[in-house]
Amino acid sequence: MKGSVPLLPLASVLLLGVVAAAAPRPNFVVILSDDMGYSDVGCYGGEIATPNLDALAAQGLRFTQFYNTARCCPTRASLLTGLHPHQTGVGHMMEDRGHDGYRGDLNRRCVTLAEALRPAGYRTYAVGKWHVTPGASAQTLAATHNWPRQRGFDRFYGTIHGAGSFWDPSALVRDNQPITVANDPEYRPAVFYYTDAISDHAVRFLREHARDHAGQPFLLYVAYTAAHWPMHAKEADIARYRGRYDAGYAAIREARLTRLRELGLLDPTWTPAPLVGDWAKVKDREFEARGMEVYAAMVDCMDQGIGRIVAELRQQRQLDDTLLFYLQDNGGCAETVGRGTNAPPRAGQPTLPPMAPDAPQFGSVPRQTRDGWPVRQGYGVLPGPADTYIAYGREWANVSNTPFREYKHWVHEGGIATPLIVHWPAGIAPSRRNALVREPGQLPDIMATCLAAAGANYPAESNGQKLLPLEGRSLLPALAGQPVERDGLFWEHEGNRAIRVGQWKLVAKGRNGLWELYDMTADRTETHDLAREQPERVRDLAGRWEAWARRAHVLPWPEK
Repeated sequence: MKGSVPLLPLASVLLLGVVAAAAPRPNFVVILSDDMGYSDVGCYGGEIATPNLDALAAQGLRFTQFYNTARCCPTRASLLTGLHPHQTGVGHMMEDRGHDGYRGDLNRRCVTLAEALRPAGYRTYAVGKWHVTPGASAQTLAATHNWPRQRGFDRFYGTIHGAGSFWDPSALVRDNQPITVANDPEYRPAVFYYTDAISDHAVRFLREHARDHAGQPFLLYVAYTAAHWPMHAKEADIARYRGRYDAGYAAIREARLTRLRELGLLDPTWTPAPLVGDWAKVKDREFEARGMEVYAAMVDCMDQGIGRIVAELRQQRQLDDTLLFYLQDNGGCAETVGRGTNAPPRAGQPTLPPMAPDAPQFGSVPRQTRDGWPVRQGYGVLPGPADTYIAYGREWANVSNTPFREYKHWVHEGGIATPLIVHWPAGIAPSRRNALVREPGQLPDIMATCLAAAGANYPAESNGQKLLPLEGRSLLPALAGQPVERDGLFWEHEGNRAIRVGQWKLVAKGRNGLWELYDMTADRTETHDLAREQPERVRDLAGRWEAWARRAHVLPWPEK
């Protein structure tokens, strides 16, 4: 790569108040979870046991106004490249919709964080969900040009496709080799569970790095699929939550609201978004409660894995010099996968031929388990085991997104607001630890922050291809309690669109939806639309959004 653009060197950042003992080239660990709401983890108000994330927050910082893109693929594209997702070609999902912003495949006008850090001497590792290039079928999986090894990562273990069974993942890959849970010669646990496999390989890569490359700093990207549907979890983890959700939606949500206020994350003057579910009208409460029990178990298991990663960093004496981020790819998911009306009973024995060890799973919903059980969906099928495939539903997603409106897909706060935990003992002053950072931020800022902390340059071109300029802003000033200068924050997904400038957010549903205007200081829960009262502000912000949309390849929208 050549023609680089210099970023603010770390020595200059120290003048802003970051601890002077910060390592010249810190390690980076970026942890991304899947389909989780703003208030799911404990340190953001949730009742789910997340002691390891809570401990990172207590010794680090919690951002209260950090944002994703409302959907899995665009979030990953933006996080990995420091650009808006449409600029990378991943404005929607993994299909070519006929315009540059919607090719469904990471383009070459961007570089990944791994590609940008390698010239600065970093080793790079990725585990978990990739999902920025097609991989849902044997045909698409044959195209490896945008797999992690081809986009800057030295090692990879995970899935190219975006969804699948936790017991037998679709499109499972080690480095550049497709594998299955049954034919993998290197990883043979007594019971395979994907969240554990991701955590175990993250720890493995850290150990191998310490053994073989101890003189180099590293980037570790950990992309969990928890807690994306299907609701799959180990019985031991589910047991810890048995009965925990029998009180229903309102009781759990009210408890979260109380904790959010106590933690300083919810202004008492804000009106929480309306409750969606009515527990009194639920016909099968065992089924409904079980969905949330399994969801909680999935998050709990992920937190246990994060604990093992942190323990390994501590054992290697690398934790102090590691800048660690935890965030989520979109809000809670209201999709109703597997929640239809016809619930087939479990057969007395497997009714399909077992799958051969080399036979891969493809697509999001498998037809059968590896040992021959038909995969069951439908209202009343209790989720958790490998032969079930159920989402936890809109009502629990509304609870996950407490106190905000809407869900994954939409760019109201419930779709785009994410926790951001930042832990870096050598780079965050002791007086700042356990503080709340109210400075707004967005996914491209992660790339900018890492490059600034590493003293690395963002390249102007790569392999003879001119690159788009970095869109993110370094968050290093925010770690020291200083403001981050920016023009605004922008979103578009499936025609849902928004812009935030300062305290003002303009947002609309769908391509033809009317603009709504909210004061994020007085009403971050978006319950009081001021668009009619302030038409001039609406016109100004709408014009800014339109200019950004044309520049960032959001427009023209694909017709299909």
